[in-house]
Formats: sequence, C-alpha cells, structure tokens
Amino acid sequence: MSKKYRKKPVVIEAMQLPDVLDIEGRLAFNEWVTNTNRVFRYVGDELDIPTLEGVMRASKGDYIIKGIKGEFYPCKPDIFEATYEEVQND
Repeated sequence: MSKKYRKKPVVIEAMQLPDVLDIEGRLAFNEWVTNTNRVFRYVGDELDIPTLEGVMRASKGDYIIKGIKGEFYPCKPDIFEATYEEVQND
C-alpha cells in the first residue's frame, strides 16, 4: 500500500540562467560556485552542470539550484515556480 508524503520546507539558493550569461552574471556565478570541485562549461547560451547524476545542460530560462549538500542542478522554470517561492529577507 502506498503512502503520501509532503516535501519538507527547505530554503535553497538559485540563479536563473539568463542572469549568468553576461560578463557580470558570469562573475557572480563563478563567485557563487567557488569552493566546489565541479567544472561548469558554457556552451553558447547554455551551461553544462555537473550533477550527482552526471552532466546536465541548462538552457536559457532554466534555474540553477544549489542543493542542501552543496550540489548543483538545473530546473525548468515551470517546475521551479511550482515548487519554490522566494524568501523575503527580514
């Protein structure tokens, strides 16, 4: 018999790919991913992201999520917006 589960509320960090493509965005992204041994590769308007499951490609508009263990992975905008909401700084 199956059971139902609710996702625990977890605060994550994310950047959206268009923000990473210009010079200023690349600098911010590179600073954000420092202290990681992962190599991110720009491929035109896309970004190859090493994930725990292998390399995944993020397209323009995708979000890049930093997980709770410091891992990175891409997420399509519709899934991201259905799953996460912005946390307001108090």
